[in-house]
Amino acid sequence: MNEEITLRLDKWLWAARFFKTRRLATDAISGGKVHLNGGRIKPSRNIRVGDRLEIRRGDTRFELFVEKISRQRRPASEAQQLYRESEQSLKDRLSEVERKRLENHARSQRQGRPDKRQRRKLTALKSAQLEGG
Repeated sequence: MNEEITLRLDKWLWAARFFKTRRLATDAISGGKVHLNGGRIKPSRNIRVGDRLEIRRGDTRFELFVEKISRQRRPASEAQQLYRESEQSLKDRLSEVERKRLENHARSQRQGRPDKRQRRKLTALKSAQLEGG
């Protein structure tokens, strides 16, 4: 009698540290931000080893496969052993992190509002374009 171990999806997401509380996990599942094997599901749905999950948290998307079932919330290093993220998902997520880092760097390099001299130059440039063009 080798019974397959199952666990409610909201409990597994909490144990795997994708959400800080079970309530947040339940809300995400109910809101359609978590799909199991390509379809929408309810928080009470049981998952098993080998299931494919698609999780969307803000701009971040995860596509992963359930490797283990754990009923307890363990340290992050142990929680990462509960799943395996697909290579495409990992590559997309890392490129998104790099894009955001570069965007924030560019934003910090920008200066504030133009000063009086810069405003005069902008006004002169705009008026020259209107007259000439």
